[in-house]
Amino acid sequence: MDFGHLMAGLDFSTLPQQLVNGVLLGAIYALIALGYTMVYGVLRLINFAHGEVFMLGAYTALFTSWIFGFKGGAEMPEASLLKLGAMLLISMFVCGTIGVIIERLAYRPMRNQPRISVLITAIGVSLFLQYGGALFLPNSPPPSINEKVMPESLRGAAEINLTPPDAKLKADWEQKTAAAKVANDAYEAVHQTLKPGDPEPPELKPLRDQRNTTDREAQNAQRLLDNSGVRIRIPKGQFLMLGTTVALMVLLTLLVMGTPAGRAMRAVAHDFDSASLMGINVGQTITFTFLIGSMLAGAGAMMNATFIGTPLTTFYGFQPGVKAFVAAVLGGIGNIPGAVLGGLLMGIAETTVVWMGYSSHRDAVAFVILIVVLLFRPGGLLGSSKVEKV
Repeated sequence: MDFGHLMAGLDFSTLPQQLVNGVLLGAIYALIALGYTMVYGVLRLINFAHGEVFMLGAYTALFTSWIFGFKGGAEMPEASLLKLGAMLLISMFVCGTIGVIIERLAYRPMRNQPRISVLITAIGVSLFLQYGGALFLPNSPPPSINEKVMPESLRGAAEINLTPPDAKLKADWEQKTAAAKVANDAYEAVHQTLKPGDPEPPELKPLRDQRNTTDREAQNAQRLLDNSGVRIRIPKGQFLMLGTTVALMVLLTLLVMGTPAGRAMRAVAHDFDSASLMGINVGQTITFTFLIGSMLAGAGAMMNATFIGTPLTTFYGFQPGVKAFVAAVLGGIGNIPGAVLGGLLMGIAETTVVWMGYSSHRDAVAFVILIVVLLFRPGGLLGSSKVEKV
């Protein structure tokens, strides 16, 4: 079979940018996937309501921004990193609390029931939050977190030039940009002499035409210059998002591997009954696992809604939740490093599909990956036929 037509017309100069976009997107998937993998590792339960916890975290960030005065209108308070930090912590706290409530009310009573019953309960909780939330959460038109919540220092983007732009095109751009500035100054010099109600002088129209022509030429030169080199552009807000994600993953690793609570989680994951006989409070450990997993989802939701700016609905967490679940399966569900690896690979796969020009199929890639993994390596990339637990 010839797959050459799939690669025809690809612009390889934009591939590095798409790979970076994939890592940024994959970091969010990894945060959500950690919640799936932690709960599965300890309780052997796929918490299908985890995507809805993500959705509630995004709404919490929205409401917190409104409390800070970023709802709309001409006058808004000054944005700051402190307010963004408060939005992050409040979203994590609310999502952690919701995760604990879900575990106590929905999953704990079903703990000794057949696994299919618990699975159906998880789906029921997910649907309850999606459709129940629509009764009291703003849903239509979908609200977004106001971009003015971003401090001035986080606006714009950092650019890294992998290959320098063409020297001739750069000289042409500088020449045409200077010409555009001269034409604009000439137009403004005449235009600013006019008072309200004055007729337009005959010399103004050719000056305006000249300004518009030189502006278009400068913009075309800018576009050619931008396409002549390979560069990576990272919005500063998303760069902060990636740094925060890495910091949270490091903290989670230290928690699981170096604290009594983490050792209890690993013991419960290894054997419920033996952990109980050794004096570990299994119920508290499971609740703690839901708390941590849901807090990570809250952090991912706040950053996704704030730094990427997707409009919110009560179905906001469905697709990210499904993709994060596939990421957890891809990496080896129950395995923390596997969830991170799977999330990154999912993000890169999705942006690569977009780069190839098949953006309408970007959501299907998750299911294709899931099928391939289940067929050829059901334990995941870092897992095995006997799944490694938390």
